[in-house]
Amino acid sequence: MPITTEFEYVKPKDMDEALHVFSLYREKARALAGGTDLIVHLKENLARPEVVVDIKALDELAVFEMMGGTLRIGALVTFSDLLDSPVIKSKFPLLWEASLTVASVGVRNRATLAGNICSAVPSADSAPVLAVYEAEVLTRSLKGGRRIPVSEWFTGPKKTALLPEEIVTAIEMKLPVKRHAGCYMKLSRYEGEDLAQGGIAVLAFSDNTYRLAVCALGPKPARCPKTEAVLNGSKLGEKLLFKAKETILQEVSPISDIRSTKEYRLHMTQIMLGRALEMAVARLFGKGPKYGTGNIC
Repeated sequence: MPITTEFEYVKPKDMDEALHVFSLYREKARALAGGTDLIVHLKENLARPEVVVDIKALDELAVFEMMGGTLRIGALVTFSDLLDSPVIKSKFPLLWEASLTVASVGVRNRATLAGNICSAVPSADSAPVLAVYEAEVLTRSLKGGRRIPVSEWFTGPKKTALLPEEIVTAIEMKLPVKRHAGCYMKLSRYEGEDLAQGGIAVLAFSDNTYRLAVCALGPKPARCPKTEAVLNGSKLGEKLLFKAKETILQEVSPISDIRSTKEYRLHMTQIMLGRALEMAVARLFGKGPKYGTGNIC
């Protein structure tokens, strides 16, 4: 399908030039990094920008480093970059596991982590993982920079806290101090490229505290504080799992669509939660399947 929408194409040589373009065009400008969503939207006339700003030449957006316990992932870092990183696999294995479920190899070679959260689809696989790691989104405009907690980033389906004149420069997250392990459990219709029908990210800590977040089970990815409160302070057991499964139904609001019914999603939410918690706790004690295996429902 050809692109029939007319627009200007700009490839800034530095950040200052890029920010001036966004300041001038604001909501009529769209950033091009991986382009896995934007190109499709242009072809289907879902996006009609006046200017497309190619940011791939901005080297500072390609920064990918761990310093002092803080991981910085530049806006140009792809999911394949994350999967190829020994640091991600060893220090942030939950992010590695979720990245492995994103679309196909071809898409992961181009799609960026920053682009995934900027698209802000409710089913974004990276979103619940970033939520449990309590990541921050770094943005910049001519007026200066902002740090936006992921908990405040998603404002609705395909909507974010990003201002029209801003661009995302990086995502940062701190390595938790306490011993921990996690699991990203994804509900898919088939093995391979598919959007999540539902997703749950769990971090389990050595002091019996937990962080939980979901995607595709409501209008936006989100933490589950009520379920966390039920779990916190107790060892995982049959009674606790039952109570957590009952509680999480108060925190999700799935819909029926072409990929699944609301009722099926509600049923599978409880199953995914149980499996994710048990797998995270098993990994915490050096047991359970390796990251990237056994996490697809």
